[in-house]
Amino acid sequence: MTEVLKPENLDQLRDALAWAAAEEARLEVVGRGGKRGWGRPMQASHTLNVSAIAGVRLYEPDELVLTAAAGTPMSEIEAVLAARQQLLGFEPPEFSPLFGVPDGVGTLGGAVACNLAGPRRVKSGAARDHFLGFTAVSGRGEEFKSGGRVVKNVTGYDLSKLIAGSFGTLAVMSEITLKVLPAPKKTRTVLIFGVDAMRAIAALAEALNSPYEVSGAAHLPEAIARRSAVDYVRAAAATVTAIRVEGTAVSVAARSESLRKLLAPYGAIEELHSMNSRRLWLEVRDVVALLPDPHAAIWRVSLPASEGPRVAASVTGAECYFDWGGGLLWLAARAEGDAGAARLRAAIASSGGHATLLRGPEPLRAAIDVFEPQRGALDALTARIKDAFDPRRILNPGRMYAGV
Repeated sequence: MTEVLKPENLDQLRDALAWAAAEEARLEVVGRGGKRGWGRPMQASHTLNVSAIAGVRLYEPDELVLTAAAGTPMSEIEAVLAARQQLLGFEPPEFSPLFGVPDGVGTLGGAVACNLAGPRRVKSGAARDHFLGFTAVSGRGEEFKSGGRVVKNVTGYDLSKLIAGSFGTLAVMSEITLKVLPAPKKTRTVLIFGVDAMRAIAALAEALNSPYEVSGAAHLPEAIARRSAVDYVRAAAATVTAIRVEGTAVSVAARSESLRKLLAPYGAIEELHSMNSRRLWLEVRDVVALLPDPHAAIWRVSLPASEGPRVAASVTGAECYFDWGGGLLWLAARAEGDAGAARLRAAIASSGGHATLLRGPEPLRAAIDVFEPQRGALDALTARIKDAFDPRRILNPGRMYAGV
C-alpha cells in the first residue's frame, strides 16, 4: 500500500509538495476518490489526499460568486447554492457510481480538474467557462494564484483554462472561485417518440438553432429509454428524443408550446414537467442509470453531431445514447481486446472528434490510449507545459499520457 499524505490547509499542502519534489516522490492526487478509475494506471509511491482542505470560504449570492476549498463535496456546494435558488451553470455530473463508489463523493476540485459538463453545456459551457480563479501549488512545491472574483478580472484567465481539464497533472488546487447562476423557476422537456438517430439529431439541431433557448438536447434509443425511471420515457416503447427549456413559468410554457409546434413534423410529442424533467436529465447527466452494465467499458466521444450515428455503429455490439444535441456520444462497449478503441478512433479521424475511455478495467487502461492521442507539435507542447509546472513528474504521473 502507498503512504497517504493528508494536508489540512494550504501551508501543509505546500510543504507536502515541496518534500515530494525534493524526494522525487510520485503522488496520486485524490479528493474523495470518486474518479480514481478515470485515466491510465499510475505507479505512485504516495497518495496525496486533499479531502480535508474543504469548506465554502466565500459566497456572495448577489454577485453570483462562490469560493470554496478544492476538497469540498459537490453535494455541500449544491446545497448551499440551492438554499439561495442558485446553481452551477455547467451542471457537473456525478460519476462516482460509474466507478462503484457511493453517490455524492465528487468534489469541487475534481469537477474543475476534469472540466466536467452536463447536458446544460449546449447553453452554458463546461467547468472552465465558469472558473474565475484559484489558488494552487505546483509540482515544484510553489504556491501560485490566478484569476479573481469577478468576471471582468481576466488576470490569469488563460492559466485557469489550462488547469481545468488537466486532471491534477500540473498543480494541486486548494481554493477555487466560480461564477454561479440563478436556478430556473421551471423546467419542461419536450419529448419526440419513435424517430431514428439521424432524424433525431436533425430535430435537436432545429431546436438548438431556434430562438427558444434550449438547455438540454438528447436522444435515447428504445432499449436505453426503457431503463429510465420516468414513466413516460420508460413506457414509450420507442426511441425518445428530449429537448429541455428552463426559466420562469410563463416563458417556459410559451417556449415549450412553440417547440412542440416546431417539432411536430418529426412525430408523436409528449411533455415532461418539473419533477420528471429533472429526473430524466439527471439520468442523462450521470450515465450509470442508462448504461448500467458494471463490466462494460464506457467511452465519452465528442464529435460533430451529424457523425454520431455512423461512429456509434463502428463498434460492434455497443450500446449508446446522445447528449449535447448529438455532439456527445456515450457508448458502452465490451471490455475485451481494445474495447473498440481502434474502430472508434478510426471512425472519428476524419471528423475532428476525440474519444476518451471514461471507465475500463486496469489492464485495458494500461494497454490503450485512455485520452485521445496527441501527436507532433501538440505532444511536444504538452510535455513543455508539464516541464513548467511539474518538471520532476510527481503529480499523477502518466495519468493522461505516458511520460507526463
